[in-house]
Formats: sequence, C-alpha cells, structure tokens
Amino acid sequence: KDLELEDVLRNGYGNFACVESGGPEPGVGCAGRGVFTSINFLEEKGAYKGQDYIFYYILGDVVCGGVAMPIRENKAQEIYI
Repeated sequence: KDLELEDVLRNGYGNFACVESGGPEPGVGCAGRGVFTSINFLEEKGAYKGQDYIFYYILGDVVCGGVAMPIRENKAQEIYI
C-alpha cells in the first residue's frame, strides 16, 4: 500500500501537525537516508502548506547525512544544532 499523508500525520497538542518517521533497524541501513526520504515525502504530499514553522528533531548520531541533508538541500532558513 502506498502511504498517504493521513497515514502518518497526527494532530498533537495545540493543533501541531506531528509525524514520526522512525528509522532502520540498528546496524542496518542509513538513518540519514530515512531523513531525506521522510522530508521529500512530506513535501510531495503537501504537509508543509499552511505551516508557519517546521521543526525537525534528528538524533545527533545520524552522521551519514541526516543533519546535513536539510542544510544541503536548502530545506531550512535556520538550523540549530
């Protein structure tokens, strides 16, 4: 089954739109690739339309590109590490 936005997006406290993408099993795959895939999916499905702020919480140990991807792809105006 192809995922749709309503399969992954939940409204949280204060009507925040929340998504948790998860990641690969430990020692398998690349968590950075998961970050990249998740952000692209959300863009394609229109999750960012009408949002004033977008927050990503990415584990600091995602050294294979998870932190660098939003910077490299110009996905953010400001990034705090």
